[in-house]
Amino acid sequence: MERLILIGGQAGFGAKRTSEIIGKIFTQMGYYVFNYRDYPSLIRGGHNFNVLKISNKPVYSHDEKYDVIIAFDQNTINKHKKNLETNGYIIGDKTLKSNKILHVDTQKIIKDYHKAVYANNVLIGALMKSFGLSLKETYSFFDKTFKNSKELKEIIKFGYDNTKIKNKIFAGSKNKKYFLTGNDAISTGAIATGLDIYMAYPMTPATAVLHNLAEKQKQHNILSIQIEDEIAVANAAIGASYTGANVMIGTSGGGFALMAETMSLQGITELPLTIYLSQRTGPGEGLPTYTEQSDLKFALNAGNGEFPRIIIAPGDANECSYRTAEAIYLSNKFKILSILLGDKHISESNYTHDKISNIIKTIERRKNIPGLGKSVLTNSYEHDKFGHTIEDAKITKLMKEERMKKLKLAEKEISKLNPVSVYGKGNKTIVGWGSTKGAMVDAIKEMKGYKFLQISYISPFPIKKVESVLKKSKKIILIENNQTGQLGDIIREQTGIEIKNKLLKYDGRPFTKNEIIKGVKKWK
Repeated sequence: MERLILIGGQAGFGAKRTSEIIGKIFTQMGYYVFNYRDYPSLIRGGHNFNVLKISNKPVYSHDEKYDVIIAFDQNTINKHKKNLETNGYIIGDKTLKSNKILHVDTQKIIKDYHKAVYANNVLIGALMKSFGLSLKETYSFFDKTFKNSKELKEIIKFGYDNTKIKNKIFAGSKNKKYFLTGNDAISTGAIATGLDIYMAYPMTPATAVLHNLAEKQKQHNILSIQIEDEIAVANAAIGASYTGANVMIGTSGGGFALMAETMSLQGITELPLTIYLSQRTGPGEGLPTYTEQSDLKFALNAGNGEFPRIIIAPGDANECSYRTAEAIYLSNKFKILSILLGDKHISESNYTHDKISNIIKTIERRKNIPGLGKSVLTNSYEHDKFGHTIEDAKITKLMKEERMKKLKLAEKEISKLNPVSVYGKGNKTIVGWGSTKGAMVDAIKEMKGYKFLQISYISPFPIKKVESVLKKSKKIILIENNQTGQLGDIIREQTGIEIKNKLLKYDGRPFTKNEIIKGVKKWK
């Protein structure tokens, strides 16, 4: 059983919050829910919408056709009614116009309670009635979540009682599940490593990690701090790492560009540093609230000179949790730069998982830190192993080689961390990375003869594991949310295998399952 619900309205009127509430209620009931957010870079006005896919089986992406539209305004109906399924319907206030609408008197609630946002809860009640569900689970969620739950339950009941249609669609189970965004999961993974400090300057779509950790900093003894700009963030992080702190920073593409000089400083000082880079549509300001996978090569090459780095790209919320832990662990163990590469889609979409993994080894703290009875030299100039500045050719060559050796040492450990994953069976392979996993995993179930190769570690690149899959493939198709197929270029550079069939999307929106199924047909 599967249903898709679109919830839309102007920014500032609660589409996001209402979607989260509905998603959490169904997750509490034991269902799998995926929640996609689409919104412009506006605080008020414009048009926001969320798409919830609810299923009794795991789901990791949204689709373009909706069974229900919950409309906060007429604009939502006008924009999306063309994508309403034949048997679908719209839930909205009695002032809205459509031949498929279930009218609910939200104006009465606004008048009685003097809060416009309460109208959203009327629509939640109407949805529950239309799905044939009792109010028990809804009440339970509100009791756990809101202090004024009695008042809110009255409003939900009003919407429930004043909705005529009732279909028996869902029946709940009690299996515990987790409903969280990629940013939520990154926060969880960072906490699991014993993180000391998280620093950032707010930049969509990475900002939520700063907020999440700020809320939990007393509970977990973490300092979550906003600094004046991204240059200061990166340099302060290097300073904190020098003192022995387990430190992580976060940003998006523009902020990452400002941090590039400090990445080189990390490379020569060999102080542990983990950076969360959540990509958005570029170049420049681009589309600040939309997604893209266009910073892959930038992450591989940011900073002057040559120095080792680890780049990890998780594919869903569960992976965000344990891949974050891996990034921090590897950075501390090998004194290397770790970059956790996400994007808006994975950062802000909600995923449902049966469990959240935080499998890590103990973070190795450096012993040679200031204040432990001896001098500790750290130098941005080329130096010898004691930290003393040098210009000697022989020592320069030796130090460069020693730094690069760390990537080979890390590679041995990374080989045990599933740097690639394969989904499905067949002699034709679709290759992707990061957030494309969600739509691909959903699509591959309906694609006979195809398997999906997900590459999670971009650096060091898992050459042998990738070759072992691609060299046995009758046909290879690349899928990426960018214009040039950046992962395809990296695969060709590392393995010599050129992928000519490319399904690329670069309009700021993520792939859907149906787009992939339809797009791949041209190469049959």
